[in-house]
Amino acid sequence: MARTIDVQPSSSMPIEQRNFEMCEHKGVGHPDTLTDGICEAASRELSRRYLRETGRVLHHNLDKGLLLAGRSEPRFGGGRVIQPMKLLICGRATPLGGGEEACAVAIAAARHHLHSRIGFAAAPDAITAHIGPTSTSLQQLFGTGSAAPRSNDTSFGTGFAPYSRLERMVLGLAGTIRSAEFLRLFPAAGADFKIMGCRLGATITLTLALAFVDRHVQSVSHYVALKKAMHEYLAGSIAAPARLLINRLDDPQAGDESGLYLTVTGLSGEMGDDGQVGRGNRVSGLITPGRAMSLEAAAGKNPVSHVGKLYNVLATLMARDIHAQVEGAEQVSVQLLSAIGMPIDQPELAGVEIHAPGGLNSIQHSRAAEIVNRWLADVPKVTRMILDEEMAVY
Repeated sequence: MARTIDVQPSSSMPIEQRNFEMCEHKGVGHPDTLTDGICEAASRELSRRYLRETGRVLHHNLDKGLLLAGRSEPRFGGGRVIQPMKLLICGRATPLGGGEEACAVAIAAARHHLHSRIGFAAAPDAITAHIGPTSTSLQQLFGTGSAAPRSNDTSFGTGFAPYSRLERMVLGLAGTIRSAEFLRLFPAAGADFKIMGCRLGATITLTLALAFVDRHVQSVSHYVALKKAMHEYLAGSIAAPARLLINRLDDPQAGDESGLYLTVTGLSGEMGDDGQVGRGNRVSGLITPGRAMSLEAAAGKNPVSHVGKLYNVLATLMARDIHAQVEGAEQVSVQLLSAIGMPIDQPELAGVEIHAPGGLNSIQHSRAAEIVNRWLADVPKVTRMILDEEMAVY
C-alpha cells in the first residue's frame, strides 16, 4: 500500500537564522524527569515480562504518573526530611498472573530506576501503582503473526534535525553536570537541575537552577564559594561564548539557609516541587518552543501501538537520517499523523519539511521519501530500540 508522504521545502526560517531562540532541559533529578523515568521504566520492564511469558509485548499504557512532593528542613551540615515524597504510577495493562502482578512489576522497576539514576532508594511505601485491566478493543490493536499493530490513538509525532548551536550547548552543559568528574569535584551538586537556554542575536545566556546538598555545605560563605567554583568549572566547559547564571534566586544577604537553593537529598521534590509525566523533556531531550512539538507524553506508553511514543521516536529518527543522508538538507522537520485503528506503519500523513539552499530537487525529494518509507517498514526495530534503551524518550 502506498503511503501518503509529502516532502516540501521548509515553510519557516531556519532556527539558526532567527533573531531569538530558546530551549530548556530538565535534569535527571527534576520532579518531571523523575516521573517520566519511573513510568518509562515500568513500561519497559512490563514489556520485557510480556516477552518472556508470551513471546510478544502485550497492550499497556502506564503514562499517568505523579510525584507528590514532601517536606524537609535543609540545614548547613545536614538537615532532615520530615515527610518523604511519594510517587504514583497509574495506567492500564493486559493482566499478568493474578492480575496484581503488573503493579508489582511497575513498583520494582520504579525503585530500580530511582536507585540507578539518582542513588535514591525510595522507602517501601513511597511508590504506589494503580493499574487496571486494559480494554479488549485496545488489546486487539496489537495484531497477530505478521500483521502490523494498529494505532492506539489518533495523534501526531514530530522530530527535527540537526540540533542548533544553542541546543547543543544546553545538552552539553547537562552532560557535564551529570559527569563523574563534576560530581567528584562537587559532591554538593544535587541530581535536580534545570537549564534554560536563550539566544538573542549572537548573545547566549544559560540559566542553571541546581539543587545543593546541605550536608556538603557548612555556611553561607561556603555555599557562595562552591557556587563560584562550579561556575568557573562549568563556564570553562562551554564550547562557545555564553553568559552562565546559576541559582538566580539566591539571596546570601538573608544570612541563613532560607536565601539559598539548599536541599537535604539534592532533589527539589523533597520540599514542595511536584512532578508529572509529560511536562518534561521531549524525545529530543529538550523542550523547544521554536520547533514543531507534540504535547504527547512519550514516557510510559506502550512501544508497539501507541503513536504518542512511536511516532515521536520515528519522526526523530527520520529527521536525523534525512539530514545526514540527503545532500544539502540543512534543517529537517518531520511530522507523522496517525488514525486510530489503522496499521501503525500506514500513517494518515507523513509530512517532511527540508531547508535546502535553492530549494529541493527531485533527487533530494525521492531520497527523503525513501528514508521515511524505510523506517515505516521497520517499526519493530523502533520498538526494540526503545526497549533496549538505545533511544531515549524523555
